[in-house]
Amino acid sequence: MACSIDDLDQSVEHKIIMAADFGTTTSGLAYAQTRKPEIQSTVIQWPDATSGGLEGATSDKVPTEIQYDDQGYKWGFQIPEFGQRHQWFKLGLDPSKSLGNSDLAKKYPDFNASPPAYTHNPEELVKDYLTALRCHAERVLRHKLPQSALATTPVEYVITIPAVWSDRAQASTRRCAEQAGMGTGSSLHIISEPEAAAMYALDAMDPHNIKVGDTFVLCDAGGGTVDLISYKVSQLKPLLRVEEAAPGSGSLCGASFLNRIFQKFLADRFSADPNWDEDVLEEAMKRFEVTVKRSYHGNPNDEYQIPVPGLRDNPACGVRRGRLRLIGSDVGKIFEPVVKEVISLVKGQIAATKADVKAVLMVGGFGQSVFLRDSIRSAVADQGIEVMQSPNGWTAIVRGALMKGLASTNQSFTAVRISGRSARKSYGINVTGPFQGRIHDISRRFWSDADGDYRIKTIGWFIRKGEIVEEDKPKRVYYYRISPTCNPPPAEVRVAIDMCADTDNTGPSFYRDARVCKLVEVSADLSRIPTYKIPKILGADGLEYYKIKYAIEITFCSAYTKYELIHDNVNYGPVTAEYV
Repeated sequence: MACSIDDLDQSVEHKIIMAADFGTTTSGLAYAQTRKPEIQSTVIQWPDATSGGLEGATSDKVPTEIQYDDQGYKWGFQIPEFGQRHQWFKLGLDPSKSLGNSDLAKKYPDFNASPPAYTHNPEELVKDYLTALRCHAERVLRHKLPQSALATTPVEYVITIPAVWSDRAQASTRRCAEQAGMGTGSSLHIISEPEAAAMYALDAMDPHNIKVGDTFVLCDAGGGTVDLISYKVSQLKPLLRVEEAAPGSGSLCGASFLNRIFQKFLADRFSADPNWDEDVLEEAMKRFEVTVKRSYHGNPNDEYQIPVPGLRDNPACGVRRGRLRLIGSDVGKIFEPVVKEVISLVKGQIAATKADVKAVLMVGGFGQSVFLRDSIRSAVADQGIEVMQSPNGWTAIVRGALMKGLASTNQSFTAVRISGRSARKSYGINVTGPFQGRIHDISRRFWSDADGDYRIKTIGWFIRKGEIVEEDKPKRVYYYRISPTCNPPPAEVRVAIDMCADTDNTGPSFYRDARVCKLVEVSADLSRIPTYKIPKILGADGLEYYKIKYAIEITFCSAYTKYELIHDNVNYGPVTAEYV
């Protein structure tokens, strides 16, 4: 793996990093042990320590599926091929990304998916699945590492989530991972999937072909979703530093929809045949998944033989001796609606960068499709953009997540660093200021006895959509509250942070309106501030007031936001953030 390093620095803390690519349709695991003389790292395969699965075969990823029964639940390869199971439940953590918002999902439903269960909400499904993932990881470690090492070495988890995940969904994912026993606080890292993939893909590229100012679009095409994000190179040495060139985008148009379309193709053609049943469908789907989908290059004259045992000969339908003759043009029609949507996403991301894009980097299982690569290449050929597939593309996310986890221990573990991210939305807070008749709405003004003049509430936007936010440079937003000294100073201040998606890119609103929604309510415990440190002022009305000056420090990380309370240059620690 790219993160193997000899002669490990003596100062590096010994620990085990577990990286989990918690995908929509498949999930992967990798681990690294930071002990001398080198970092030992590997991608965990399946069904290495699970029961059930593909006899005599292993896979780098396991299906993100769970099935409940009287004994508890089965997950991944433990579930029979065509049994009812919960799928796509990860999307339930972010309703805005639900299957109901996908045209492909509406047109091509999965008949094996269980209906929503009233007894299992999305967070319960995610928690149970992540628990199974963790137990499997621990089982593998017990086979590979001495018990003495496991007993004395701390374990940290890195979980990946989509780039377009909402703040609330990010917080829900962390909560589920904590409940699944994957740690708390700094021992649990949440990062975005395309960012993890970018760290690995850029690290694997030829550095001689990269220069400052180059812009790349990373296309993470997986089984369920396709996520895109753009990066611009800002530094080459000593680390390759990149910053986001445009907010990420994505949609539900992954490779699993090819299977759904093919299944509908079979049902439309053969459902009237009395010998058509689940056994025939299973054999046909296996051949499509293992051979046809992965080898299709776009040649309309290619021919594929699909087993359909038991079906009677039917020359009109292409069936002879238990085999269906499928030609390339038929496969092309299956690929067409999915590839068309992916190309639309890629073009949209290229346009959003507002720069000359050098290349599109393909990762993810679907990203390794030759036909998808060539289709995108043709679509952007007139712009002179290269389209390249990353090595180990199917596991690029989990490998990059492992590199990110190692970098949290020592920056020398990775040659790539994401130095800035593009804000997906505008973030602000309702603030009170002097009323100015030339620019403010007079109907919104109000009189302040303490200030002795008219005031008005507007939104102070401290982050604007598209602005580059640096992870290692937190934003401090300063505020003050006044209250009469005849009462004790307030023990708590609750601050609502607003968000504006600004979908039409006209700029965020000046006042709270229909385009603005409350993102999170931050609760600051002011009781930690000694009363003698709170200054007093004399109001315009002659009364005495406490004037509490404080700041909320906001750190935007890869896939979560940290809030802390600052007073008189003293950090009073994390504040409570309640997503609404």
